[in-house]
Amino acid sequence: MKDRTGTADGSDGTRIAADGTADKAPAETPAGADDATGDTERAARVRRLTAWRGSERTLTRGPAERRIAERLSALTAALTAGPSPYGGDGWVDIYGDGIVEELERRVAALLGMEAAAFFPTGTMAQQVALRCWAGRTGNPVVAVHPLSHLEVHERDAYLTVSGLRAAHPTSEPRPPTAEEVLGLDEPFGTLALELPLRDAGFVLPEWDELVAVVEAARERDAVVHFDGARLWECTVHFGRELPEIAGLADSVYVSFYKSLDGISGAALAGPETLVAEARAWRHRYGGQLFQQWPAALAALDGLDRELPRLPSYVAHARMVAQALRTAFTAEGVGWSRVHPEVPHTHQFQVWLPYPAAVLDEAGVRLAEETGTTLFRRWREPGPPGLAATEVTVASPALDWTADDVTAAAGAFFARVRELTEGDG
Repeated sequence: MKDRTGTADGSDGTRIAADGTADKAPAETPAGADDATGDTERAARVRRLTAWRGSERTLTRGPAERRIAERLSALTAALTAGPSPYGGDGWVDIYGDGIVEELERRVAALLGMEAAAFFPTGTMAQQVALRCWAGRTGNPVVAVHPLSHLEVHERDAYLTVSGLRAAHPTSEPRPPTAEEVLGLDEPFGTLALELPLRDAGFVLPEWDELVAVVEAARERDAVVHFDGARLWECTVHFGRELPEIAGLADSVYVSFYKSLDGISGAALAGPETLVAEARAWRHRYGGQLFQQWPAALAALDGLDRELPRLPSYVAHARMVAQALRTAFTAEGVGWSRVHPEVPHTHQFQVWLPYPAAVLDEAGVRLAEETGTTLFRRWREPGPPGLAATEVTVASPALDWTADDVTAAAGAFFARVRELTEGDG
């Protein structure tokens, strides 16, 4: 989660300032020290990426590990994989026609919505959706969780750019309940729900709870917007298909790179009239890009290749989580937590009682020395002495057994002990 200085995720899982810079050095820092610090950080990043990329065994492959030539090769393979409406013989797009329109039609059909519009970023898609609903409802207040992406990872764009205002139904690290939505002490025009709530541990409500929350918002004369950046993998937990889930909301935003291995981009889906208005605001916000065919192609490829696999990733994540809990007990870790104990999606949190720097170093050493990457970056968002990481289980993990997970965890803790006991 973000501390109040405004940190967010870097491409390799690091936490960077919301403006893309590292923490600023004190004013009295000697000349040249910033350069030295920057060189050290760059060297550490190269070391991490080299170790992760060189691992034969990993739970996922991060986008930062790929070389440019490899990404281009993957796009070429997508073009030549077979006949498709977005094959290599098609024309490139100009200002969102052609392949981009094909992607928009595909997303609208998958979500059971009337229409969808492609956006270069989810931040833009979200604030456009919310300002459109504010204009239609006449109420600029958005009921939103303080751990939501809107508040933690978008630098308060909907507040500062669109002039909206937030109200929090709850501050508990879980989705809001129907009672909390009904009891909010001021009127609101839109209820924004992040599914899953990433910074609380990729958690989801139960289906009946979600239905009740939506009904509560309707009772308050509000519309409902789903921040569904990771909506694609929610079908297993809810036991429902995408159109039924998305159909609860008035509008839905989905991402193409968080779960679908795309390059970038997002879509906003909803009624035709809303999407038409959103397209106008997209232009005003600078999102009407001249050409977007590489991002659109990668998104379409992700819908074909990754979307059908997501249920298997969720199922495997549950095995990995259980194996990690078993390993933590066997290693005698004084306090640990896998959250949720049974993951709701293919991503979950792990908490351990060690400094983040120690766990980072242990993970890199494990990758360098054994060719296995188990955990990636760690951070310290909570009480002192506790560090957290996010675990993503994707296609590279599908051949891992529970014994493989516990063995990797044992090797990881061996390196943690080396570092904490002064033998490293």
